[in-house]
Amino acid sequence: FYLLPTRIWELALGAMLMLRKPPVPAGRLAVELIGLAGFALIAFGFVMISDSDPFPGYNALFPCIGTALLIYAGQDNADRPAPVATRVLRLAPLVWVGLISYSLYLVHWPINSFVHYLSLKTVGVPTIVAMTVASFALAAFSWKYIEQPFRQKRAYTAPLPIFAFSATAIALLCAGGLAGALGNGFPQRFPDFSTERIRVGDWRNGICFNENGTRIEDWNLADCTRTTGFATNVLLWGDSFAAHYVSGLEPNAQKIQANVIQYTYAGCPPDLTYFSYARPACTRFNERALSIIRDANIQAVILSGRWTDYQARGFDGLQKTIDRLREMGVKIYTVGQSPEFIADVQKIAFFVKREHAATTSWPMAMDPGINARVLPFTKGADFIDPLTYLCDSAGCSYADAKTNEFLYFDYGHFSSAGATLAISKYWPSFATSDKVAKANRQFTAAGAP
Repeated sequence: FYLLPTRIWELALGAMLMLRKPPVPAGRLAVELIGLAGFALIAFGFVMISDSDPFPGYNALFPCIGTALLIYAGQDNADRPAPVATRVLRLAPLVWVGLISYSLYLVHWPINSFVHYLSLKTVGVPTIVAMTVASFALAAFSWKYIEQPFRQKRAYTAPLPIFAFSATAIALLCAGGLAGALGNGFPQRFPDFSTERIRVGDWRNGICFNENGTRIEDWNLADCTRTTGFATNVLLWGDSFAAHYVSGLEPNAQKIQANVIQYTYAGCPPDLTYFSYARPACTRFNERALSIIRDANIQAVILSGRWTDYQARGFDGLQKTIDRLREMGVKIYTVGQSPEFIADVQKIAFFVKREHAATTSWPMAMDPGINARVLPFTKGADFIDPLTYLCDSAGCSYADAKTNEFLYFDYGHFSSAGATLAISKYWPSFATSDKVAKANRQFTAAGAP
């Protein structure tokens, strides 16, 4: 599912070793070091590459070059002792895993996907063990009874039968996909399931909430001031998990008692050190926040983000951002991670209904200790943990127990009802706060309506 130009070099690396067969150094020590270097590069990639790193890309060099070095060190060992790396790879369990590896690659993901889809919960260790055993068993079966027979010269492995079978299979898959698309996914399979239009509110996409780096400059103070008429100016800065609060601002305006200014960009945390190849404009967006704070006479900043997305990188950048804001003399609030579920809340509600369970609560599909990991990097800011207000030991509410109105419109972004509830429960009030400096000039002088 990656285009050929970005991946062909990986295949070419192995092909070069097979076709060119570069000579192995004569010295035993050099061969041993090459093999160990291969192991080290693979181990480095396994430990250091995270889901927040771009891949494929230069990160693919570590496992690919490591594998190439192992193959290189292990060739032409007939007339001399095999290096340690080769002897390790010759161990029977590793050889067996290597034999079934392609079948294992094919079967493990469908098993994983169906288990998660059917449970709609984060699976526990026993289920993970069961999935692993099932994957290995099915892979071994596939290797022995499908993969191996096709490697042998038989009537059905001749080119004509192979191409005829492949063409038929492709045609059937295309027909099935087309039927599903035209039939809208065959909703009659679930006659008691119906989606409803959930109120989300206006995030002012393209101006106050950006998903495209080319429109960052379209942000302006007048359009993005979401509540007005108060003495204190507050900047709401973050990604979509900051933007999902805006539909609850107006209903809670008298509680907040501040002019709340929205400054949000999808996939871009409020972190001045953050850089992403997927969001290169994020750096420019975050740097602009500092000038907005100065020019709009901001007295308080609320930092909010989908912290589960960024924990692999660490939160040192968040602390550095808070330190920078403190130097500017503003009051800082950091809002922790709000609940995330394994699926869209409407699917969860349907699942609960089918199970005849009388609940509007469901387990989180994330690390419940995420906010405890963020907290140490918020020195100098007031930290707010949404999970303590929205969840209990049984789970988190995905709908209002009295009205059945959904509190989220997908797996974790607040609906209008959810945002209104969340702000009423844990957002700060700036009505009589001595910690927030009062504006030295009228808010309208900064350009707000």
